[in-house]
Amino acid sequence: MADNADIATDTMERRMEAALASRNAVYIPATDPDCEDCGYEIPSARREAAPWATTCIECQGIREQRRRHVR
Repeated sequence: MADNADIATDTMERRMEAALASRNAVYIPATDPDCEDCGYEIPSARREAAPWATTCIECQGIREQRRRHVR
């Protein structure tokens, strides 16, 4: 029979594995070199720095401004 410490350890291990698995999914490189919002090509420096980026830096800034005003 497992005690509380064993149960807590098992729970934490499962949560850590799930968190790491979801984190790895975030860093999948974007395949389209064009911005989702404006359609212009995402600069290569941005694609190298943030391979998962789907927007150019200007459009990303606009998205972040909109999110701030929605809250």
